[in-house]
Amino acid sequence: MATDIKDSVHAVEAAPLMELLGTRPRVLALGEPTHGEDTLLELRNALFRRLVEEEGYRTVAIESDCLRGLVVDEYLATGEGTLDAVMERGFSHGLGASAANRALVRWMRAYNTGRPAADRLRFAGLDGPLEITAAESPRQALTALHDRLAASVDPALLPCDADTLDRLLGPDGPWTDEGVMWDPALSVGRSAEARELRLLAADLVELLDEHSPQLISGTSREDWDRTRLYGRTATGLLHYHHWTADGSPSRWARLSGVRDRMMADNLLALAERGPVLVFAHNAHLQREKSSMRMGGARLEWWSAGALVSARIGAEYAFVPTALGTIRHRGVDAPPPDSVEGLLHALGRDRCLVDARRLAAALDGTPPAPRASSWFGYAPLDPAHLAASDGLVYVRDLPPGPGLRREV
Repeated sequence: MATDIKDSVHAVEAAPLMELLGTRPRVLALGEPTHGEDTLLELRNALFRRLVEEEGYRTVAIESDCLRGLVVDEYLATGEGTLDAVMERGFSHGLGASAANRALVRWMRAYNTGRPAADRLRFAGLDGPLEITAAESPRQALTALHDRLAASVDPALLPCDADTLDRLLGPDGPWTDEGVMWDPALSVGRSAEARELRLLAADLVELLDEHSPQLISGTSREDWDRTRLYGRTATGLLHYHHWTADGSPSRWARLSGVRDRMMADNLLALAERGPVLVFAHNAHLQREKSSMRMGGARLEWWSAGALVSARIGAEYAFVPTALGTIRHRGVDAPPPDSVEGLLHALGRDRCLVDARRLAAALDGTPPAPRASSWFGYAPLDPAHLAASDGLVYVRDLPPGPGLRREV
């Protein structure tokens, strides 16, 4: 068995990865099992750089706020402003403080310098403007959607004016109150105003779709794509807030499902314009249902990766990352009968694994699932091994500045 496992292992480089995949997928997703570790982000940067240079990928998407990501994308295109400001305003979840994320943006901007627009790199946030502990007001997305339509179509076709939106939205405080996530009674997501906003947002998105030829020819495909992003985000946020007001046992599963569906919609839209490299938590990118335990109950929902894979099939590829130790988080060497333990015994600092070949080599002796002693790390589910297009294994994560955040 050891020989078979060794035969499944390669260097973490673009060439062996593409050989493993057999073709260039339209969406190539690299997952991480924990957040906030620059070692993993540095590995991502090196691999993505090679995939850009050797395989022609031109869009990089990460698990950050999709609206904030527009700030980074604009900087990559124009170079205007300072890198400090971009890192502060262009990322959510504290990701702008990461040295590896800063290095990624700096490299992408340098790559774009002097290149024609068609060959420039693009950046995108994959996530909605929300997190497990809070969600943003729909104001920014909804008013931007309305303003862009008001500037391009007959005002008589709009379902409302800007003042009506402002009145219905009210102050942002009730929308962004973190207490809402733990007490549905605090949510405004099912108020009369919120119900009307959901109808108006749907009407605005329908108007956008109905007038797409006019909007594209009158402005540009780029402007139309951005308006679609505002529409997706506005309707998604209103739907998310709707479920924060739910008091049933399905509340958290529905919230998780809405979030991953928003990620999937953003990723599919990015894939329309060309091949995409995406980096996010394994749980968001896997082909299977995602799950977590909350309040003693097991929650399940379809991941963004599962939704995208169902839509584009073999044009979606998923390569998760598994870890050996995170000693500064109390995660010691993996049990020898786990997938991580088998790879740990090889003694390599990092490697790319042919996941399906490894799964075949282990046929008849299924690895034991690994338990994590730290809530912030999700071990690889051995049942998912054969459904992955590859596997990156990192033997140890050394202590670093790191950033703490949830999945």
